[in-house]
Parts: sequence; C-alpha cells; structure tokens
Amino acid sequence: MKYNVDENGYYGEFGGAYVPEILYRNVKDLKANYLKIMGEPDFQKELNQLLHDYVGRPTPLYQAKRLSEAVGAKVYLKREDLCHTGAHKLNNALGQILLARRMGKTRIVAETGAGQHGVATATVCALMNMECVVYMGETDVKRQFLNVQRMKMLGAKVVPVMSGNRTLKDATNEAIRDWCCNPRDTFYIIGSVVGPDPYPDMVARFQSVISEEIKRQLKEQEGRENPDYLVACVGGGSNAAGTFYHYLDTDSVKLIAAEAAGLGVDTDKSAATIHLGRVGVLHGSKSLVMQTDDGQIIEPYSISAGLDYPGIGPMHAHLARCGRSQVLAVTDQQAMDAALQLTRLEGIIPAIESAHALAALSQIKFKPTDVVVLTVSGRGDKDMNTFSTYFEGKI
Repeated sequence: MKYNVDENGYYGEFGGAYVPEILYRNVKDLKANYLKIMGEPDFQKELNQLLHDYVGRPTPLYQAKRLSEAVGAKVYLKREDLCHTGAHKLNNALGQILLARRMGKTRIVAETGAGQHGVATATVCALMNMECVVYMGETDVKRQFLNVQRMKMLGAKVVPVMSGNRTLKDATNEAIRDWCCNPRDTFYIIGSVVGPDPYPDMVARFQSVISEEIKRQLKEQEGRENPDYLVACVGGGSNAAGTFYHYLDTDSVKLIAAEAAGLGVDTDKSAATIHLGRVGVLHGSKSLVMQTDDGQIIEPYSISAGLDYPGIGPMHAHLARCGRSQVLAVTDQQAMDAALQLTRLEGIIPAIESAHALAALSQIKFKPTDVVVLTVSGRGDKDMNTFSTYFEGKI
C-alpha cells in the first residue's frame, strides 16, 4: 500500500488540485518547483540553520514518568510546544516563506484558527521583512485574543472574518479569495496538510522533521527507532502528518489520530470529520468533508479553535480509509480533563488541540512494555481564557 502522494497529487482517492482558473498557474508553478527548490543545498542549509538557531530544534523527547504510570505504558512526549512561538507551526511557515522568497513573491497571506499558524506566519514575515495578512474568524479572534495581539505586534494585518461560523473554515475561504485577487505577487502559506496539491505533501515534508527527530531520539533513549504507538491530534492534520511521516511504511508502528468530537459524534456539535464526513471537495482538494446530502458544508464545533474544521488532510483521509491509522473521537470534556491531568502530573500545560491526543490514551488498551510517543503540538498559554472559564470554581 502506498501512503505518500502519487505523481498526480493523490493519496489513494483523495487529494488533487481543484482551484479557480486564476490560481491554476500559481499552483502549477509551485508543483513544478517545490521539490527542486527544497532539495537545493543552499535551501537546506538555510532552513536547517534557522530550525536549529531560531526555532530551537531539535525539540526534546521527554519520558513522562507520572503520566506513564497513569496510562500503563511508557509514554514519551515530543515537545513541539517548546518551539519558538509555542507550536509546531513554525517548522512549516519557515519552509514556505523561504520557498516563496525564492519564487519571487513579496506578499504573504495565511489563515488561522487557534492563532498559532497566524503567529508563526507573522513571525517569519517579520524575520524576512515581507507583508503579512492573516485571516481569522471573528469567533476565534475573541477566544484567541492573546495570539491576535501577538500577530499585530509582529506587524501582521489581522482580518476578522464575519461569514459562516466565523471560524477556521471561513478564514480559509477569505484567504483563498485574497489569493485569487492577488495571484502575481502573493504566496499563500497554508498552515496544515490541506488545500490543493502540492500543499498537503509540501507541508507534510516541512513537518516531517518531527518524526525524523523521534527516530533519532528514541534510538538514543530506548535503543530502537520505532515506538509501538504514535499519537497525535488531527484538525487539518499537520502535526500528525509530521509525527507519522517517517513511519508510514513501518506497519509495526500503530498510528493513532485523535479528532475533535465536540459534544459528541451523535450530536450536531462536533468536528469529527473522519467519523462523520463524506467524500467531497473543500478548499482545493478532494477529501472527507462534513456536509449535508446536497453538499452544503456542516458547520463544525469544538472547544479547540485549531480542530473545528469540517475537512481533513487527504493523507489522513487515505490513512484512515485504508486502515493504516486508527482514528479516535475525543469530546471537549475528555480533552479538558486530559489537559488538567497532564498539567497536574507533569507540570506541562498543553494546548487544547494537544489535549485531544492526550485524551486518546485512555481509549487504548496498552501493554506495560509498550512505548508510546505522543506529540504535544502546542502549549496552553493561548488557551488560558478557555481553561479558566471551563474550570471556574473547580481548580
């Protein structure tokens, strides 16, 4: 079974590039050049130096001993929360802006939900002295106020989106509209493994530094490169794609993806796309999409601003469809309880997105000898308002 993208931009039946004619040349040029540019020695040298000196890589692989006792297996945390800006998003934003610069683009647009990709994009635009416009749903602007202020301080223009549910889907719609209006000078830095080909593969490659480091670090700590389980949350799915990337063809490593069930998959307040979605086209690619019988998008819901997306990256749709990954639906309550558990056991406050992965641990029956690597994709600073409201009077 082939798990990576094929020459036509598909993962099995999922993927492709479904774009308006005005963007066709942009997408075609990107597909023709991204692998060639990424493979150039000077590109690799600049990116690797920035990942080390600016982002702070490699991020630690931390054996969480108290959490391990609670789970009943040996649990390691891949600490992407310790990256500069507080999440894995910077790995990809840096790679894409270096690519954009080499392709002669002078203006950057991006979408953001939880705000971490917006902060990462604003950060690299400040670093590279490029204009930056970030689209963000008004609902997310309110619940991620701190990240909005960070983006503005970094010099980005943050545009609140008032359409739809005013969350990530709607922000993506507006970013694509902007790109359509400014195809000549603008590069769209997509924050996840979604969008038209070649974005899903390109983002996965930039995030694959996560699994590359896991292999090396696990070899040092356990004497073997392969864990028994890899666990990550999925919204669009970039941190999970990076976590899984170098293990896709290693069938002995079980891949666990945790998606946001919201108030439950049996309610109308959920974002569990793989559980509830059907084949459709959204934001430039064919994947699983939460939609009505006549193809209208169903508004997703999650307490996590980064996971309430009605689609999923085509790689993850394919992995789930062919049985390579196991997808678990995690409710708001389960995620919030897991966040508090990690905080109290290990002194690490995770992002609510990452907490969904942590909550998935209780749904798996481990052996005491199992080695589990879980990616903590972001830190909880940005979510303190949500945490404090949710736990008011309880902590």
